[in-house]
Amino acid sequence: MNRNLSQCGIAAALYALACACSSSACAAESLADTQAAVPAFLSAGGPEAQPVRCEPVGDDVLAHQTGKYAGSDMISGFVLNVLSQWQLPNGASAVAQGSLTVAQNAANQLSASVQTNVHVTDPVPGGTTAANSGATPNTSASGGQNVSVNGVSQITQVAGDGNVGSNAATIDYSNSITSGANTSANQPSAAASNANGTIKAGIAFGSNGINVTLQTPAGIATQNILPSSTQQAGAIAQLLQIAGNNQQVANQLQLSLQTQQLTAQMIRQVGVLQALRNTH
Repeated sequence: MNRNLSQCGIAAALYALACACSSSACAAESLADTQAAVPAFLSAGGPEAQPVRCEPVGDDVLAHQTGKYAGSDMISGFVLNVLSQWQLPNGASAVAQGSLTVAQNAANQLSASVQTNVHVTDPVPGGTTAANSGATPNTSASGGQNVSVNGVSQITQVAGDGNVGSNAATIDYSNSITSGANTSANQPSAAASNANGTIKAGIAFGSNGINVTLQTPAGIATQNILPSSTQQAGAIAQLLQIAGNNQQVANQLQLSLQTQQLTAQMIRQVGVLQALRNTH
């Protein structure tokens, strides 16, 4: 489903988030700002002023300079992939995944597409119950869903033995981006459950953010992405709550930023400016 970005508020918000993640708060500075930061002894007006001698510096030297960043004007699109999966000891499982792709064409126009996929398997006739799921009714894991954090939060709460749980979030850069969702269904939301409703998987992309939820007799796994607004900053929250034994659970989020190709002249200009910033 290709949509104009003006029709997909979440894509616009995440595009802004992608640009913010790719650079510092000062995404671009003027040459005048850079020159103003030159040390006083290099100033042409002081009594101890001396001629400034310039020496060419190769890329091998500049590569070791600190303070480099990818400016927001270098980001031309992104792909956000989210995946949550839960494997129960009796063979039952739940998976929810989705992908949001924002791309820029030659006319600098943005378009967004969404893919979602959910899957629930239950080898137990009639549906998995707490008795055969590895859940431990006398234990509980709670409270994490009430935590509110601006930025990125990862919470894991476990009550039980032999469990494996992980929250992972990565950001990378690439000249070409591809969707990670292995489905052709262009739907903004999807949901599935087993026969008796004890295992559920759902995912939804909307103007209020992205929500991924897995629910089993042994706990829940969620991923929530809230776009920034005038009232609050943006947030990414990954939560695992496991109250059982021998559960295997994972939340994964990957943000791939597509960067524009830089000409040799632009690379040299960026290198010189960033080297000047490191002189003070």
